[in-house]
Amino acid sequence: MQSAESGVPDQVALSETPLFPVRLGSDQPVIWCKAEYLHPSGSTKDRIAAHILGTAWRKGVLKPGDEVVEASSGSTSIAMSMVCARLGLRFRAFMPEGVSRERSLMIRAYGGAVQLTPREQGIVGSLQACRAWAKANGSFEPRQFENMENAQAHRLGTAAEIVRQVPGGVVHAYVSGIGTGGTLVGMRLGFEDAGQHPKAFAARPIAGSSGVCCDCFVGAEQCNFSAAIPGVLDGMSHLYRPQDFRDVEVIEISDEVAMHTSRSLIREGHPVGPSSGLNYAAALQAAERLPADAVVVTVLCDRMERYFSTDLFTKWSEAIG
Repeated sequence: MQSAESGVPDQVALSETPLFPVRLGSDQPVIWCKAEYLHPSGSTKDRIAAHILGTAWRKGVLKPGDEVVEASSGSTSIAMSMVCARLGLRFRAFMPEGVSRERSLMIRAYGGAVQLTPREQGIVGSLQACRAWAKANGSFEPRQFENMENAQAHRLGTAAEIVRQVPGGVVHAYVSGIGTGGTLVGMRLGFEDAGQHPKAFAARPIAGSSGVCCDCFVGAEQCNFSAAIPGVLDGMSHLYRPQDFRDVEVIEISDEVAMHTSRSLIREGHPVGPSSGLNYAAALQAAERLPADAVVVTVLCDRMERYFSTDLFTKWSEAIG
């Protein structure tokens, strides 16, 4: 069977995630937040995994026992391993050395394999190793950085849900970090489908006063287009090219502010990771540039558990005991 909306098999079809207003201080504006951390594996990457693999399954490109391989620092690989488990597929993740242990454990728990590549080669080394493996073994590659189905997942899912859920059905601005580019591009397409053209803001993490970025932002899912932060290099995304989206306004957020905001969200009962703090902090700045009654939407990307051994918690330990 298949879900009516996306055509993916029912066993990987996703339920809507809630959209709710969040205000961290009485003097701050309300930001409407999409709780993507409530997906089954704990991140918004469940959307692209379900859509890409489900579509390939429906078309007969994938069948039980086939192998799926992807280069990802964590969230996409976790989501892919979960969907593969549901469809009876094998999964192998290629990740740079140094990713948090929690991520590897989650992938392996779903039955996936983890293959680490040299840390100094970053995600580029993982991509090269992944493609070499796929070529040698005939494995299926989702290719999240260039597959337009990535953006389609957010067009058909994230954006469409937001339009149905937000009071009045109107969005004035949306904020997203840029990793693969799928969220920002897909949301734009989805809002256009609804006849809306809200202002788009891209959240970009930068090194804080220490000059060193925290290790939470080192990876394919928490990337930017700045040489200051390692992980995904400038131009990695084939879905989002700044020259093709000149109306997108970039908001730079220091890693210190992003981390502080993530912890504030957690204290308010939202169990999120650092990319959610990045998005929320950027959304606050976006709201300041818009009329007071503007509806600003952002995404709370993933859950905090996969960051227990990173700076998000290790540098917060004295506060939480």
